[in-house]
Amino acid sequence: MRDVAVIAYAQTPYVRTERVRNEVEMLMPIIDEVVKKAGIPRQEIGFTCSGSTDYLAGQSFSFVMAVDAVGAWPPIMESHVEMDGAWALYEAWIKIQCGEVDSALIFSFGRSSMGETAETMTLQTDPYTMAPLGPDAISMAALQARCGLDAGLFSERDMAEVAARNRRNALTNPEAQLAGEFDVEALLAAPYRVSPLRDHDCPPVTDGAAAMVIAAADVARDVSDKPVWIRGIDHRLDSHQLGSRDLTKSPSTRLAGERAGVSPGKIDIAELHAPFSHQEIILKNALGLDDDVRINPSGGALAANPIMSAGLARIGEASRQISGGAASRAVAHATSGPCLQQNLVCVLEG
Repeated sequence: MRDVAVIAYAQTPYVRTERVRNEVEMLMPIIDEVVKKAGIPRQEIGFTCSGSTDYLAGQSFSFVMAVDAVGAWPPIMESHVEMDGAWALYEAWIKIQCGEVDSALIFSFGRSSMGETAETMTLQTDPYTMAPLGPDAISMAALQARCGLDAGLFSERDMAEVAARNRRNALTNPEAQLAGEFDVEALLAAPYRVSPLRDHDCPPVTDGAAAMVIAAADVARDVSDKPVWIRGIDHRLDSHQLGSRDLTKSPSTRLAGERAGVSPGKIDIAELHAPFSHQEIILKNALGLDDDVRINPSGGALAANPIMSAGLARIGEASRQISGGAASRAVAHATSGPCLQQNLVCVLEG
C-alpha cells in the first residue's frame, strides 16, 4: 500500500442560502486556494474527482458544468461520484494506490436551499417499496430516534446535550453556519418538529462547497512540512430497507472502522457526520470511542450541513486539527442515505 496524505483543504463559509453565486462561482476561489496551498502546479495534479448530486441543483449534468471551476486548461483526468465528496476522496485514494497518479484534487458542492431538502432526500430510498410512500428524511430520522429512545440507548436530554455541545464548539469555527451557547433546558422545552425530534436535533439547510488535495508520500513530503497521513479508509453499507435492519445500531460503521484501523492507538478527536443529534450517539458506540475523545470540534453537521460536502468537510476539519497541532490522531466519518445507510471511516495521523 502506498502512503497517501492530505496536503491541503479549503471550504466556503457555510450559509443558509447562497444568494449571489452559482456552483462554479462558489468553487473557483476554494479550488484556487487549495491548489496554491498544496504547492503542486495545477498541470501536475494527476486526477480530479468531484462529488455532488443533480437533484439538488435541479438540472441534469450539473456536475459537468461545475468542472468549469477547475479551468479549461490544462486538460485533466476527471471523474465524478453521485455521492458526498468523501467518496470522491476514496476514488482518488484508490487511483493513487493503483499507481496511476501521484496526486489528486477532490471537490464537492451542494446548494440545499434550492429545494425542499427533506423531500429531495426521499429519492435516496428504494424506488419500488419506499419512495412511493414519500417518507421525508426528517421523518425517517425521527423513526430511528424513537427506536433508540424506546430501547433505552439514549434520552431526549442526551440528544439536546449533543446539539448544544456541537453548536458551542462551532463558536471557534468561523466558517460554521450555526454557533452559540444554548441552554439544554430551553431546548427541551421547545415543541417537536417531528416527534421525538425538535429543531435543534435536525441539521440546518446549508449551501457550501469544499476542496482537498491528496498526494502519495514522495510528493507529499516534497511540498508539505505537515502532511496529514491517511492511515486507513473504508466504506460499507447497510440495507436500504429500513425494516430489514436494527436502526439503533450501525454495523456498517463498525465494520468500516475496524477495516480502517480505528481501534489500535489513541484517538484524540472524531469528526462524525451526524446530521441528527441521536446519530452521533449511535456512531460513537459503533466506533467504540471513549468519552475522552473530543467529538466534532468544528461543530459538525448540526452546525452546518452542506449536502454532498459535509462528509468531505469532516475529513478536512480533522486534517486541520492535526496540521494545526490540536491532535495527532483522528477519526473522520461520512454518511449517505437514510438513517446512516452508507458509512465511510477514515483514520488520519500527523
